Amino acid sequence: MTLACPTPRHEVEVVLIGHGAGGRLTAELLETLVLPALGGQSGPLEDAALLPGHPDLVVSTDSFVVSPLFFPGGDIGSLAVHGTINDLAMRGAWPLALSVALIVEEGLPLAELRSVIQSLGKAAHAADVPVITGDTKVVGRGAVDKIFINTTGIGRRRGALRLSAALARPGDAVLLSGPIGLHGTTVLSTREGLGFESDIASDSQPLHRLVRALAPLGEHVHTLRDPTRGGLAAALNEIARDSSVAVEIDESCVPVPEAVASACDLLGLDPLIVANEGCMVAFVAPSAADEALATMRSLPEGRNAVRIGEVLTDGPRGRVTLRTLVGARRVVDMPLGEQLPRIC
Repeated sequence: MTLACPTPRHEVEVVLIGHGAGGRLTAELLETLVLPALGGQSGPLEDAALLPGHPDLVVSTDSFVVSPLFFPGGDIGSLAVHGTINDLAMRGAWPLALSVALIVEEGLPLAELRSVIQSLGKAAHAADVPVITGDTKVVGRGAVDKIFINTTGIGRRRGALRLSAALARPGDAVLLSGPIGLHGTTVLSTREGLGFESDIASDSQPLHRLVRALAPLGEHVHTLRDPTRGGLAAALNEIARDSSVAVEIDESCVPVPEAVASACDLLGLDPLIVANEGCMVAFVAPSAADEALATMRSLPEGRNAVRIGEVLTDGPRGRVTLRTLVGARRVVDMPLGEQLPRIC
């Protein structure tokens, strides 16, 4: 395995792998190049957007380039479905339909393509969301790596959930629906032959039913985010920035499976920056925190839910801190570049 500096220096500006990591380089690319060209963006960049003129309709799109295509706990097909459903769910939306676009490399064995599509269809059926349209393109050998998938999802918000990364409030409890680091370390271990995949599997799963269970709490649930690229560190920093609050989490409360911790120790990674595909972080009013936690634990997707921290009533706005096992505090920064490429 080759580990490279996430921000190599170039005489001419070029796109770096870190620009797709979901961290500071991604934000820089969006703010300086993408958004200005598209007319700008008001408000926070959410996992999914409200359709103009139709405030109850939510749209999200995502592309999946994970390598390898198949890994313990999932594959690129099921991952494409789960990832898009979860982005809709983080805005409180129930998925109504998906589109699927395939970019396939010439020479890909039809057996592999069949397995990916069958898995995608099975995941969509299990989530009760139809695939209603799509597209297929085949490109020459080497133009893509086997297969890339783009999915777009449309959802509808029902009930009183009105969620945004900008709505976290001082005093909020920070809840996490399950352990972190499983997806990223599983994919990396499978790709590089590290052997950890025999002990762990990706957490890839849809979270819309878990979010629907929280709907009766309505306005007490302020913010949801699934910590995918950039992991929990990126998700918390985005929320702290967009809500202009200080967030503190307790290291002793953050669930990191032993195999994930071992893999991260070996590779020099922080579990907080490793991608997840089946857990979410929730910012909930303190008066509803216990009920929200009990609700999450009542469903299989949230059976290991825990409270990991809170939004401070004072402190530097936009900052995330970690209370360590020895009682010290350290700043949790937004990840800079891509330490684990091709994870989703």
